[in-house]
Amino acid sequence: MQRLFDVIFSGVALIALLPIFVPLTFLLRLTGEGEIFFLQDRIGRQGKYFKLYKFATMMKNSPNIGTGTVTLHNDPRILPLGGFLRSTKINELPQLINIFKGDMSVIGPRPQTQRCFDAFPTQSQKEIIQVRPGLSGIGSIVFRNEEEMMHVNNDPDKFYDETVMPYKGTLEVWYVLHQNLWSYFCLIGLTAWVVLFPRSNLVWRLFKDLPKPPEDLDPWI
Repeated sequence: MQRLFDVIFSGVALIALLPIFVPLTFLLRLTGEGEIFFLQDRIGRQGKYFKLYKFATMMKNSPNIGTGTVTLHNDPRILPLGGFLRSTKINELPQLINIFKGDMSVIGPRPQTQRCFDAFPTQSQKEIIQVRPGLSGIGSIVFRNEEEMMHVNNDPDKFYDETVMPYKGTLEVWYVLHQNLWSYFCLIGLTAWVVLFPRSNLVWRLFKDLPKPPEDLDPWI
């Protein structure tokens, strides 16, 4: 049933968003490095790689510059339109193509690069690949201000590997164990809610059995 809703939602959304996509492609072509889409290998269901689509928001060589695949708040590698596209999450909308194709679901664990996936605890990795990765999900909602969190840390790579990803892994496993249509629709609604109200703690009120964050993350989530 979730796959059926994925196809319906992504198909309708792709058609409805054409008035945004068409002018945006022209703007991206005329600014930054002239790239429209950013394609990157991500780990999907059963550990298989797929090409993830995003609107281009960062320099083409970003994975080999600075903090690599870890993005900071006000990262200097972000292109002129990139900050707006990232803050509004518009850059993620081309993943509707991935959803329609079956690479992803509307809701699920966020698809990771190999470097970031390796930062998950081993047991979390085994559980996460049992489901399709998602355009949004519990990890995306709880860590909606992740770039800001990483920016103020003195050692972002260590903080990411030793604090952020282990806890994010427990959140994604929580979703795998609680995957059903209720959580699917609830997390879709929560995604829209936190875009409008980013400081809201509604997720904690709706899902009272979520794993508790470590003390280092308390000020942020």
